[in-house]
Amino acid sequence: MPVSKHDEVANGGPIERKRRDRYRRLFRRFVLLAVFCSIAPLLAVGWAINRHYTDIAETRMFSGFRNEVGYHHKIIEMFLKELRSKLSLVAWTHSREHLSNPANLNKIFELINQKGGTITDLGVIDHEGRHLAYIGPYDLMDKNYSRSFWFREALEKGIYISDMFLGFRLEPHFIIAVAGSHNGEKWILRATVDTEAFRSLVENVQIGKTGEVYLLNREGFFQTNPRFSGHIMEKSSFPLEQIHEGIQVKTVEPEPENGRQEPTQVMSLAWLSEPRWLLVVKQDHSEAFNDVNHANYAVLVFLHLSALTILIVSVFISRHMVNLIRRQDQEADILNRQLTQAGKLASIGQLSAGVAHEINNPLAVIMTELQIVVDAAQEVPEMDKAFGAQLHGSAKQIFMQIQRCKQITTNLLRFSRRTESMIETVHLNKFIKEVIGLIEREATTSGIRFSTDLDENLPAILSDPSQLQQVFLSLITNAVESMEGRGHGSITIRTRLRDSAEGLSPKIRVEIADTGNGISTDHIDSIFDPYFCAKPAGRSAGLGLSICYGIIRQLGGDIAVQSNPGEGTEFFIHFPLRPPTELLQQMVR
Repeated sequence: MPVSKHDEVANGGPIERKRRDRYRRLFRRFVLLAVFCSIAPLLAVGWAINRHYTDIAETRMFSGFRNEVGYHHKIIEMFLKELRSKLSLVAWTHSREHLSNPANLNKIFELINQKGGTITDLGVIDHEGRHLAYIGPYDLMDKNYSRSFWFREALEKGIYISDMFLGFRLEPHFIIAVAGSHNGEKWILRATVDTEAFRSLVENVQIGKTGEVYLLNREGFFQTNPRFSGHIMEKSSFPLEQIHEGIQVKTVEPEPENGRQEPTQVMSLAWLSEPRWLLVVKQDHSEAFNDVNHANYAVLVFLHLSALTILIVSVFISRHMVNLIRRQDQEADILNRQLTQAGKLASIGQLSAGVAHEINNPLAVIMTELQIVVDAAQEVPEMDKAFGAQLHGSAKQIFMQIQRCKQITTNLLRFSRRTESMIETVHLNKFIKEVIGLIEREATTSGIRFSTDLDENLPAILSDPSQLQQVFLSLITNAVESMEGRGHGSITIRTRLRDSAEGLSPKIRVEIADTGNGISTDHIDSIFDPYFCAKPAGRSAGLGLSICYGIIRQLGGDIAVQSNPGEGTEFFIHFPLRPPTELLQQMVR
């Protein structure tokens, strides 16, 4: 037996499997489309904004770093230049004899240190390297500097600033020496710069936890104590570049030390004009760009949360759209079933009309022949009385069966005329009896009996007999099927008039009760839903309860159900005496 499209869908056949596959493909496509149209542009724009902001932040950070280092570079140079100028002024405005007096030299020492202890000691040295006068904490009067490197440089250049060295005091220090002339003989005014004061001046830069500031001479030796990377007068591992003007800011990847990779650093380099020392300011890249990295992290978190939100919303929207498509397909299936059922009813109606006409012709012949036999039997003289009585009884029985066949064909013809929708007068009591007559014989063979309690004063109503017949056939068929296999059962049909005395418009109430299996409490609230079916696949050939509900509502009525599992089910249907105006207008069109 071929399987219908509806059965394939209901039984999870190839059509339903293809639909499920199509729904999955649609779901994936909707999600991918939403991702492509929403998340991809979001990430692209977010990345572009993030890149643009990072570039701007890096430029501003480097610019700020350069400005701060440039300002500090000027302060150091001004400090050395001011100290050099003071010593030059003293050497040019005071004679050697005046400065050789310790009291006069001490006044000069105090004047230079008036705004802060910038020099440690001050001495006057003759052309042979001997001290003529000395003010300071060390005992250096008997020291001779004729062999010192700075002594010769000062005599030749007139002014000299040394690198850090130990000297006679055996402590790191540097000096500023200025040459003067007396009677053709040169002499030197030498000042030792306070190392701690100078170091405080150099390191007076706010550069965070990982930053450090130091000075290197041209050979790469530390001229101040770095914070982390060595000690004063030690050789630095930093590769020196050629002397350049201005300030350079760059990112440096340090060489691994002891197998450990040092963090990337941001470094600023500036050469002093006199002496030629390199001012180095550096800081770990991660700390220098901490604000930028924090902003980037916040942007990344926001982008990922936005992308995740879009993905979740896309999944829900896609699922909702697929469910809408599935619901549309299910509604199309219901409409197809209704159309198929209407076609079946129309075909049955046409078949019934043909069968009824074909049967009526032989019945007419049989009736004629029966009348001839009866008339002939009456004219036979001296017929045996027992045979005559038997013949008369048989003729009567044949006549009754012919009348019964005529009634059946009449009902079939009425059924065929009701396959087309139209509004006409319907007597519900008579109508229900006709429907029972179509089903009663089959139900009786299953041990099911019908009982009716019909109100004789029930008025006629205006309605669509075709749709009423479909509803009653479906409900009574369902009642019969609920008692199959039991071998007994009953179906009771009642009609009553609900008059206006109850404060409501007059309506006719029809009750159809059976003693079948009933409806479970889990299903009782869903039996009128469009997609609900509690019967095994392929069982029901009638209309579903959702369709019956729709027909009754269209005709202006309503339907309710009451059921006890294992005891039976009762349907309550109310019909108005006249259909809704909208339905009448549709019929007129």
